[in-house]
Amino acid sequence: MALKPLDYENINENVKKVQYAVRGELYLRASELQKEGKKIIFTNVGNPHALGQKPLTFPRQVVALCQAPFLMEDPNVELLFPADAIARAKHYLAMTSGGLGAYSDSRGIPGIRKEVAEFIQRRDGYPSDPDLIFLTDGASKGIMQILNTVIRDKNDGILVPVPQYPLYSATISLNGGSLVPYYLEESANWGLDVGSLRQLVLEAHRKGITVRAMVIINPGNPTGQCISKANIKELLEFCYTENLVLLADEVYQQNVYQDERPFISAKKVLMDMGLPFSKEVQLVSYHTVSKGYWGECGQRGGYFEMTNISPKTVDEIYKVASISLSPNVPGQIFLGLMMNPPKPIDISYAQFVSESKAILESLRRRAHIMTDGFNSCRNVVCNFTEGAMYSFPQIKLPPKAISAAKEAGKAPDVFYCLKLVEATGISTVPGSGFGQKEG
Repeated sequence: MALKPLDYENINENVKKVQYAVRGELYLRASELQKEGKKIIFTNVGNPHALGQKPLTFPRQVVALCQAPFLMEDPNVELLFPADAIARAKHYLAMTSGGLGAYSDSRGIPGIRKEVAEFIQRRDGYPSDPDLIFLTDGASKGIMQILNTVIRDKNDGILVPVPQYPLYSATISLNGGSLVPYYLEESANWGLDVGSLRQLVLEAHRKGITVRAMVIINPGNPTGQCISKANIKELLEFCYTENLVLLADEVYQQNVYQDERPFISAKKVLMDMGLPFSKEVQLVSYHTVSKGYWGECGQRGGYFEMTNISPKTVDEIYKVASISLSPNVPGQIFLGLMMNPPKPIDISYAQFVSESKAILESLRRRAHIMTDGFNSCRNVVCNFTEGAMYSFPQIKLPPKAISAAKEAGKAPDVFYCLKLVEATGISTVPGSGFGQKEG
């Protein structure tokens, strides 16, 4: 009997190659245990509200009014909502072509793209063009969009930091490209050596792979390190020399838990470098409402900004974005609110600052608690989580545990994590899911 188009043996091979550990075997086992009545704590993905983080009041008030504008016609509306939330809801509704239920421009609402550009200019001290900013359903959609544009075939390689967020390896596989891993040094606080990057490009070239882009994740996911200005400058010089586009995943820029290495954007470093770099290096930068002290993962709001990308390429990216018609409009409004939060003169300012500060201070405390806790355990070492939302401990398993894992047909770290979720209900991701050096 002939195979049907969607029989497993007959589907796109690139789909089968995709591995996505944060929703892989461990997550499926944890979900089974949850159905059986076991209490599960899902730490496999950065999902703050699922772990009890409360939403910020002001953005929720604004979006609630945008979702139900008839509330603003009620004479008692000011008893329930502050005047600045009402004014802001009207501000965003006026930007839409029919409220939250209407499609927006495929790049996102122009007025919100302008708010993003103004945020970037305040942050970096350099102008930003709203026409080079695309709003997306979370940063992930934008990352997928650009990788889809960069990768032409299996001979195109993308340099990705390892340990890496599996979105990158999964998307590269889906687009039929080649992952070129560059390993971060755990002993050097997950640092990287630019000299070794040149060697990787040469080795890839010998295999017939043309490296076309480099990914940096700053602060690091899952490793939690913050990249210094000097290191970003070296990477931009490397991209200039090797003719690579730099994809700067900066979604954790609000999540910094030490003062020695504050977040600095790749765009700012590039512009500070001046000519020829500032006009030559191609850069795409990402941000989202899912992280920081917002943690609005389910709202799916994000953006990417393009620097030194040719107008014709921008038009092609716009054309492909148009296939999906529109990024979700409530997510765009959350993004606008993150870019343009309450100001000191606003009624909601004090509460907004108080809530934001409490969340960031709590995250900072937990970064210390997790690192200190891991390092107090026998056979566990963990670098301090300088930023992002994850601790990435190294656990030295005894030989008998490794033998038991082999007998069960599992990688040792997968075996350990399965036992952990079964015993404690804590759902994690094994290190091998992020790619690791052997051992």
